[in-house]
Amino acid sequence: MEAAGTWALLLLLLLLLLLPLALSATRTRGRLPPGPAPLPLLGNLLQLRPGALYSGLLRLSKKYGPVFTVHLGPWRRVVVLVGHEAVQEALGGQAEEFSGRGMLATLDPTFDGHGLFFSNGERWRQLRRFTLLTLRDLGMGRREGEELIQTEAQCLVEAFQGTAGQPFDPSLLLAQATSNVVCSLTVGLRFPYEDKEFQAVVQAAGGILLGISSPWGQAYEMFSWLLQRLPGSQTQLLSHVGIVATFAMEQVKQHQGSLDPAGPPRDVVDAFLLKMAKEECDSDTEFTDKNMLMTVIYLLFAGTVTISATVRYILLLLLKYPQVQERVHEELTRELGAGRAPGLGDRARLPYTDAVLHEAQRLLALVPMGIPRALTKTTCFRGYTLPQGTEVFPLLGSVLHDPEVFTQPEEFNPGRFLDVDGRFKRQEAFLPFSLGKRVCPGEGLVRAELFLLVTAILQAFSLESPCPVGALSLQPAVSGLFNIPPTFQLQVRPR
Repeated sequence: MEAAGTWALLLLLLLLLLLPLALSATRTRGRLPPGPAPLPLLGNLLQLRPGALYSGLLRLSKKYGPVFTVHLGPWRRVVVLVGHEAVQEALGGQAEEFSGRGMLATLDPTFDGHGLFFSNGERWRQLRRFTLLTLRDLGMGRREGEELIQTEAQCLVEAFQGTAGQPFDPSLLLAQATSNVVCSLTVGLRFPYEDKEFQAVVQAAGGILLGISSPWGQAYEMFSWLLQRLPGSQTQLLSHVGIVATFAMEQVKQHQGSLDPAGPPRDVVDAFLLKMAKEECDSDTEFTDKNMLMTVIYLLFAGTVTISATVRYILLLLLKYPQVQERVHEELTRELGAGRAPGLGDRARLPYTDAVLHEAQRLLALVPMGIPRALTKTTCFRGYTLPQGTEVFPLLGSVLHDPEVFTQPEEFNPGRFLDVDGRFKRQEAFLPFSLGKRVCPGEGLVRAELFLLVTAILQAFSLESPCPVGALSLQPAVSGLFNIPPTFQLQVRPR
């Protein structure tokens, strides 16, 4: 009883110490959009349950409108944008003001504002420009990049053939295929699917995705000041990050020993090392060891898990809707014939296939809450004053599922992306890669991989489910920062 009384007293003292800070944080609202009143220390925890953060934000938008303010915990104040009109107006119409990177509490301590993804200001501008130019020089968006993906697609087809028609979970193979593409561009290497170290790195990348999207990850975004002091999931997440980081550091070390200062860069790491050498006398350079490492880690992570998750969801949809799978295969056969590998130049001749890929991305809404943004300067938006540094959640899922744009948005309907003549039709609200100056830098690579990998698989195989298609669920296994598709068993039969 004495011990319980002591803990109760300590907790009471802690609450009394934190209460003034919490009250101070909730008063400094300025002319922010309306929202639910926060409670001291808890913020809007009563309205936003960890594990259902996105659905809670959508629910609040029905009361407060498409632009409102919430408090994630006692001190983190966020402006939320819901629907195509609000997101387009902010990220597109005021792109510069909304181009800052907000906080991702689960990973911020690791990246510490460094690297392409987590940086801001001049650091971000230089790293983004460098990365885009380097990837372009290495073949992204050109024939060299297309051939790289086609080669990996053939390796993936051969791995599928090795299953001999038996049911299997395609998750790891798909992640290894997409990881090999980004590894080839970033560190100049391709790894066999049987390589245990490579498997461990790919699985660690998946563990990061799961960790930051899980109910614990959502709770951490609200109460990192408390949860970071407790053992548990944070340790596991950091272990996954450590595996990917160790792999990246090993590759950088090997490049440092084999770099040809006079030769063209073999990959992103080479290009970064050459840029570092060129600017080594500049004390203000952003081309440092830490920025290189954090950029490489981000590229490896994003290039592995985001594309593979989307391909996995596309295959799940094709199992769930066999008539769609057959129509795609008929179009491939009619336009390409047998035996010729699909190329990016064939996309215009395959409007239904292209529509299926777009509709799958729309339905999945891989990043439903969007990646947090921050105001680069005090900004007027829809009659409100948003102070510099204010965090913004542009809910991309609410754009991709906006009923004002997409009728019955929860249904899978590739016809949304076709006109009356069966030609592909673009949709302005198709924004899976976000919008504005923080749009996904790998959008071109993602689009190319989705098209080439999926068409290669469907050209080679008929996809079947060992369980009744009615038992297949399309709901995400985890919905947080990312929508993670459920796992499933797949059987492939040669065409």
